[in-house]
Amino acid sequence: METYLAEADDKVIVIVADGGLNKGTAEQITQVVQQAIDCGMKGVIIDCSKLDILSSAGLGKMLMLHKQMKQHGGEVKIAGLHGMAVQVLRLTRLDGIFQLYPDVSQARLAFRGT
Repeated sequence: METYLAEADDKVIVIVADGGLNKGTAEQITQVVQQAIDCGMKGVIIDCSKLDILSSAGLGKMLMLHKQMKQHGGEVKIAGLHGMAVQVLRLTRLDGIFQLYPDVSQARLAFRGT
């Protein structure tokens, strides 16, 4: 999987998860988010529209990321999640923890409303 920072402004960063999300690739996201926290950012959008695979290890890392952002007064929103990954979140009831949006623009609008 390739993970890259798509864009950032003074409050929100968008991270694109492309391919599969497992423990190793989730660690890449965690590092980017830690840098964002260090810079005072409060919002992270993970764009999963190009995501093919979401492993349990990757999901665990995402939960840790959510907790880390909350501890620093921030939030993580997930955009573009589709297919089996959505079903996994619903079956595990993690859709009650993560805020899911159909696309990045909707997630951005949600941040503007907070």
